[in-house]
Amino acid sequence: MKAGGETNGVSFDVQGERVLRIEGVTSGNAAEDSADRRGWLVGHFLPGSEGPRATGDVEVKWAVYQGGEARPDWGVNDRAHTLALLVRGVFRLRFPEREVLLSEEGDYVLWEPGVPHLWRAETPAVVVTVRWPSLPGDSRDVVRG
Repeated sequence: MKAGGETNGVSFDVQGERVLRIEGVTSGNAAEDSADRRGWLVGHFLPGSEGPRATGDVEVKWAVYQGGEARPDWGVNDRAHTLALLVRGVFRLRFPEREVLLSEEGDYVLWEPGVPHLWRAETPAVVVTVRWPSLPGDSRDVVRG
């Protein structure tokens, strides 16, 4: 194998350690590969050239927060379910009838279509969000009184 090049259809980074894409297998770094999409790594919004990451079946977000960030407006998905899974840190989600504090690694909250939400990173945190299906125009802000 040659570092920094391509061998048998496989791309490697300069250390020759990262396989990016071979037929049937895709690998990479979530933070790098989603940096220009606010953390979204998989979903309908990716161009077809992204291979299996461009799908309408599911959306996946890798979010790294410094602490203090918040979603200022209520958001809702009309047809998609959403799962937020805490990797590390403390992350708060607010719903109209309930508040959930994710504070231990592996804590999660799953909400159904039509449920508005807000969030706040209470500390530096890493959160993986999974949303299904991945539908154009399904995510929107909600005006609440």
